[in-house]
Amino acid sequence: MSNTYEALISQAQQDFAACSDSASLENAKARYLGKQGAVTALMKGLGKLEPDARRTEGARINVVKQAIDGALQARRQEIADAALSAQLAQQTIDVTRPGRGRGQGAIHPVMQTWQRVEAIFGSIGFEVADGPEIENDWTNFTALNNPLNHPARSMQDTFYVDMKDSEDLPLLLRTHTSPMQVRYARMHQPPIRVIAPGRTYRVDSDATHSPMFHQVEGLWIDENISFADLKGVYTDFMRCFFETDDLEIRFRPSFFPFTEPSAEIDMRFTTGPNQGRWLEISGAGQVHPTVVRNFGLDPERYIGFAFGSGLERLTMLRYGVNDLRQFFEGDLRFLAQFAN
Repeated sequence: MSNTYEALISQAQQDFAACSDSASLENAKARYLGKQGAVTALMKGLGKLEPDARRTEGARINVVKQAIDGALQARRQEIADAALSAQLAQQTIDVTRPGRGRGQGAIHPVMQTWQRVEAIFGSIGFEVADGPEIENDWTNFTALNNPLNHPARSMQDTFYVDMKDSEDLPLLLRTHTSPMQVRYARMHQPPIRVIAPGRTYRVDSDATHSPMFHQVEGLWIDENISFADLKGVYTDFMRCFFETDDLEIRFRPSFFPFTEPSAEIDMRFTTGPNQGRWLEISGAGQVHPTVVRNFGLDPERYIGFAFGSGLERLTMLRYGVNDLRQFFEGDLRFLAQFAN
């Protein structure tokens, strides 16, 4: 190999070694192996030589090209290895350091209320019933003395499930947990004492209402259950739930299609920030004879009471929260206040 070719290889190696990154290395490659590069120019010059000389010189140029390409690939690998080493150095993990502790979770305030309600009613013999959130029209409305086109249905505007090709009863997201009272009563014989907590759905959204909310409904059916029993049970529940006797309970006449007589239950704190203010807390009443009949029971023999309360409303009063929507926004700063 001539001194000219050896000098070309040496110069290429020096230029490649001086490159500190991939971009500069590719620029250096173009000076030797590109379309206008030095090796390419040598290859183009072979056409001017005699055939024998062309073969000899072509072999020599090919050796030069391979040597330069070998130096290029070696430098590419060196640059890649250096970049990887730098990256690993920046991302080094000290395995001897103590591990990071996971954040400790807590029960959501509405779920805390749910559990508290179950515990209080469980202590006086009430069972807990659970069932589907997608109900049929009969169980959600008609069985509860709320037939088709009844004006009371407009108070529970809700979400229906499109079943155009079905001959079954219309399906909807339940507007209350009362359908579980129907299902439970049709599967059990009196005495019946049950609460049905769970999610419910209505077309509502403001500071005190949500399209999805939680409710607990209670039912006590037996041969001699009076309105006085309702008053005693619910008043005792409220005092246990709020852990105070400094509150008053009143029953206002109202209307619900599934109870007769019906009442709105209000409460008033006698101390604290809500002192003197009456707040609606529940709807209740004696179970309507038609509903008792739809339970599969004889209304001439069995009687009882039912009530329904919003778990969010109870939670808001217990913790002094003014906007129900905060429970569903997922703001950990808000929720952390209720962690035990």
